[in-house]
Parts: sequence; structure tokens; C-alpha cells
Amino acid sequence: MILRFKMANSMNTQKITFLDCTLRDGGYYNDWDFDTDLIARYLEAMSAAGVDVVEMGLRTLNVHGFKGACAYTTDEFLGSLRIPESLSVGVMVNASELVGDHSLEDRLERLFPRCADDSPVSVVRIACHIHEFDEAVAGSGWLKDRGYRVGFNLMQVADRAQDEIERIAEKASQYPIDVLYFADSMGSMDPEQTARITSWLRRHWQGELGIHTHDNLRMALQNTLASVEEGVTWVDSTVTGMGRGPGNARTEELAIEIAQLRQQQISLVPLMRVLRRDFRPMQERYGWGTNPFYYLAGKYGIHPTYIQEMLGDSRYDEEDILAAIEHLRVEGGKKFSIHTLDAAKHFYGDVQSGSWNPGSLLSNTEVLLLGTGPGVGRHKWALENYIRKFKPVVIALNTQAAIPSELISLRVACHPVRLLADCHAHTMLPQPLITPWSMLPDDVKRSLDGKEVLDFGLSVEPDVFRFSETSCTLPTSLVVAYALAIAASGQASRVLMAGFDGYGADDPRNREMKELLDLYQQTPGARELVSVTPTRYELMSQSIYGMS
Repeated sequence: MILRFKMANSMNTQKITFLDCTLRDGGYYNDWDFDTDLIARYLEAMSAAGVDVVEMGLRTLNVHGFKGACAYTTDEFLGSLRIPESLSVGVMVNASELVGDHSLEDRLERLFPRCADDSPVSVVRIACHIHEFDEAVAGSGWLKDRGYRVGFNLMQVADRAQDEIERIAEKASQYPIDVLYFADSMGSMDPEQTARITSWLRRHWQGELGIHTHDNLRMALQNTLASVEEGVTWVDSTVTGMGRGPGNARTEELAIEIAQLRQQQISLVPLMRVLRRDFRPMQERYGWGTNPFYYLAGKYGIHPTYIQEMLGDSRYDEEDILAAIEHLRVEGGKKFSIHTLDAAKHFYGDVQSGSWNPGSLLSNTEVLLLGTGPGVGRHKWALENYIRKFKPVVIALNTQAAIPSELISLRVACHPVRLLADCHAHTMLPQPLITPWSMLPDDVKRSLDGKEVLDFGLSVEPDVFRFSETSCTLPTSLVVAYALAIAASGQASRVLMAGFDGYGADDPRNREMKELLDLYQQTPGARELVSVTPTRYELMSQSIYGMS
């Protein structure tokens, strides 16, 4: 089916360059390992849909770990493909590989050993943070001398001041750059801000402008079209929006809009086929596309990779993700760092002693530790009977509520993301809360104002348990590790564990917990552990029904 369009409005239609970067941006999900038959179908679809440039992947010198052909996009690989004559081929280079303690020209020579006349590649885009631009921009001259069209993609510009953006535009005007892009990296922009940034760039940059939008707020297409109204002539998209996190403007939609602006005939049939056959199944598997978490990230200017990482980690539930978003909103999350995300889960660094010694309550006393698994509720009657008869010190993890409150002695919490989510609930619960109070963020302390707190310090160090009178060192900030350390530091007689059911065989949390429990039991000073409800973990086990 051929779609024919007539001019619908007064948007700028001169020299629009329509670039699809599915294989580059989408490669973050599958390590750039696209099947060659899929690539052939994709190229046919792009040609029929009116795309001008296909960005086939990255050029990188990073050889650590397996990555597919589209991570390197070599001339040899491209030469093995049947690329329609209507399509120009592009690749992207990350400026982080060009700047720093090495020669920019040497790096470019290794990345682009051939001139454009001898290469299938004609367009090279450099993805660049503002702080990298001054050093990386010199590469434009090297690439132009070898015949390439050169683009610079300015990332994370939405939160930059006008003078910063104008300075970059003025600097760019001094170099042989063909197109200057700005990327809505956080997905936080609206058409008004898009127009404003375009006008700032235009004060010093008279060359072609491009835009790359993200879809956190479901405005990627709207922002792209608004930018065209403001004179932007290079526009990006990906099939189904395939890209990190919330994804990008969708090619299947932008193709219709661009064809209408150009009064162009296109066929969407090949694109719809490749979408159904190849990209929809991948989307179901990998899950790109916006959702309320990405929406909040866009609203607060938080890098979407934080959300992507948490959604891909089964240890984060909905409360954890929302609490982490709030943490990043306050502390700042514009630049993704796995260390910053880790800090939201593992807040604690150097060990700090608390002010409470658990030996005052636990020495030579049996502890019953209540986990959050269904085993507590399922065997509630037997657990309650045991507590009333033998009077162990009952410690509940977080806000566990299956057992009546009057039978719980203490609560324990340390995971800072969980604490952010549970602060209000803790203030309503009567038991004292064991937590590393002196190390908590101020916003958590304020939220727990008035709560009786027992301050037991901790630090996190991989593969280590250590116990002292008022603090511990743990391999993780999971609350079960903290509770077990408290029992060891307090020299409890033993720890009965209820509600530690475990997870499905393929769930990574099973392996994580097994390694944690093994490490604990191998550590001098650890207490004997006995599971009294069903468990998948390799623990000594007794039935609570035979103990009452």
C-alpha cells in the first residue's frame, strides 16, 4: 500500500533529513547482536518508509565482553549487507572514547581506517556531553578531511543554562560540522523548551540543527515535530521507539508525518511487517517504552537508565523504585552512574559505630526472626503459640505484619530505599526500630521523628561479615543480613527463621540469598540458624508444629 500526502501546514520542509537509529540505540538491549536476516528486512522497510540515513550502530574500540556486529559496524560488516541505494549509512562514536589521556587523531584513525570514498559509511555522529565538547570537537576536522558528513549530538541539554548552550553553539560554528544535534536525554522537554533551546543555538549556529527525543512524557513525536517548526532539519526515530528505557520517537509514526510534510509517497507495508515479525516480540522480551516510572524520571530530570536498571533487577519492587526516584529527585540523578544507583540500595560506606549494643537484649536468648514470605501467615497459629509459650525475642523485618503486634519485640530496617518507602508505617508501629540511625540520610531521619530508635551501625563491604558490639560490616544492605549480624553481635543463643520461603528456581534472589547465608554461617561468631517454616534455602530445618 502506497501512502500519498499533500502539504498539510506551513512547517519547514526544506532539506529534512530523516534518520533512523534503531540498530544503534536498540542495541543496548541485545548487545548490538541483530540477526542479518532481520537487518535485511529492516533496511528494506527503511527505504520504503522514506528514511534517508540509517545509523547502523556504533564504532567502538571497547572489546570487553561480547557485543554483536552493530557495536563495531566495521566497513567489512557493512559490505556484507545489501543496503538500498536510497539509504545513506551512519555510525555513532561516543566522545568518551575520543577524549582523555590519549591522542584523538590516533583514536579516529583506528575507528575510521578508510576515507568516506572507500567506506560504506558516509555520516559520522559523535555523542557528546557538554563537558566533552571542547576536546572532542577537533575531531570534526579530521573526519571532514576524509570526506565524512559530521554530526555532533549534545546530550542532556535540557537543564543547561542559556549561556552554556550559546557558548557551545559559538564554538561549534568555528568547526566543519554538518549538523549540530541536541538530545532530550532525560525525556523531560516540552515543545516550548524545545523551541527555546533551538533559539539559543541559532544565535551563533547557522548550520543545520537536529533533534533526538526520548519518550518519558509521551511527547517524543510532538517535540520532534515542534522542532521542525522551529527550523530543525535532521530528525531521529527508532522502530517501535526501541531504545534505552522509555525509548524514542517511533519511526512508524514519524515516517507518516515526514512524508506528509514532504508531500512524499511512501509504503509502510515492509515496516509494518518487520515491526510485527521482529520488533514487537523483542519489545515484549526487553520491555522498552514509557511507563509511570519513566514519566516521573522525565518530570524530575532523572536519567532513564536508573529506571531501566531497577526494572531489570528483581530485587526492586514498586515501592523501592518509587522511593529511589524520590531519593534521586532530592540528591540529583541527571547523570547515570551505577555507583549512584548502588548508593540508593547500599547507602553505607565506612563503618560507623552506633550507640546501641544488642547484647543488652539478646545475650543467650533465642531470637525468632520473622521474614516477609508467605510462610509466616500460613503457619501463623503455630508461630503465635510458640511465642506465647517460649517467649523468644521476636524481631520482624521491616513492616512485616502477619503476626499480632503485641507478640513482636523489635523491628529492624536498614535498606535506605525501603526505609524511604516505609517511614510513615514505622512511625505508626509500637516496637522500637533497630536501624543505623547515625548514618541515615536527613530526609529519612526527619520522616522518623519521634520514633524510638536503637542505633546499630553498619558498613557494606563485598563478601564480608564482621560483628562488633555496636556495629557490623555486611556484604549487602539487605535487611536480613543486618538482622543476622545483630543476632551475632548480641550473642543470641540461636536464630529461628520463619517466612524465608525463597523464590522460584530461576529467580536470581535465590542465588543471592544462598550465598549470603553460606557466608554468614562460615563467619566466626555467627549464630546457629534454624528454619521453622518451609524454605528453599539450604538451612537446618525443624517444624514449628513439632516445637510447640
